[in-house]
Amino acid sequence: MRRIKMIISYDGSGFEGYQVQPEGRTVQQELEEALAGIHKGTPVRVSASGRTDAGVHASGQVVHFDTPLGIPDDRWPMALNTRLPADIRVLRAEEVPDSFHARFSATGKTYRYIWELADVPSPFRRHFASPSRGLVPDTQKMEAGAAHLTGTHDFTSFCSAKTDVQDKVRTVEEIRFENHGDELHMIITGSGFLYNMVRIIAGTLWAAGTGRLDPAAIPEILVARDRTKGGKTAPPQGLYLEKVRYGE
Repeated sequence: MRRIKMIISYDGSGFEGYQVQPEGRTVQQELEEALAGIHKGTPVRVSASGRTDAGVHASGQVVHFDTPLGIPDDRWPMALNTRLPADIRVLRAEEVPDSFHARFSATGKTYRYIWELADVPSPFRRHFASPSRGLVPDTQKMEAGAAHLTGTHDFTSFCSAKTDVQDKVRTVEEIRFENHGDELHMIITGSGFLYNMVRIIAGTLWAAGTGRLDPAAIPEILVARDRTKGGKTAPPQGLYLEKVRYGE
C-alpha cells in the first residue's frame, strides 16, 4: 500500500462541511466517491487536516489516503479532477511515508478571513466574503485587539461551547490585516485552532474595529474562559483554510 498526500481546494458554498454526514453533501463524500471509482468500487477512506464547517472554503486543505495503485504522483490530480465536481479540485499529490497523517502530523495552520467593505455588496461575492453592512472598521483598533490574542492562551472564550475538547490552550503565532480594494483580509497563523475559534476571533476583532468593543477588554475576555464574553461568531463564507504546515 502507498500513502498519498494531496493539497485540495474547494468552494464550500454547496457543502454541509468537510466531514461525511448522514444527510447533506460534503467534501469528504465527494472525494471518497471519486476514489472509489478509480479503485473499481473499493471504498477508500480519506483523512483531512481538519474539518471545515458548512460554507467555509479551502485553498490549501491537506488530505491523505492509502492505495494499492501505482498511479504516478503527477497523475493523481488529473485522475481525480475528471471525476470530481467543479467546486473541488486536487492541486497536487505526492507519495509520503506511512507515518504521515494529514491531521496528526500537522504543526500549524493559516486561515484567511475576508470582509467585503463595498457600500453595495457584490452579488458575486456573497458566498465568498462577509458583508460589512455599511460599517467601516478601524484597522488600528483591530490590530490592537489582535496583539492581545497572539501567544499561548486558554481560548475557551473563543471556542464554540459545543466542542468536546478539554484542553483549550493554543498558540496564535501571528494575526495581520491586509487591505485589498473593497476587501479587508485577516490572516491568522497558529499551532492549531479550536472549533469556530478563527470565526470567533474574527467576530471579536470586527467588534473592536467597529467600536462595539474596547480592544483593551480582550485580555479580560481571555481570562474569563467564558464563551458568552467573546464576540459573535463571524459568518462562514468569509473563512478560508489557506495552508497546513508540517515539520519545521
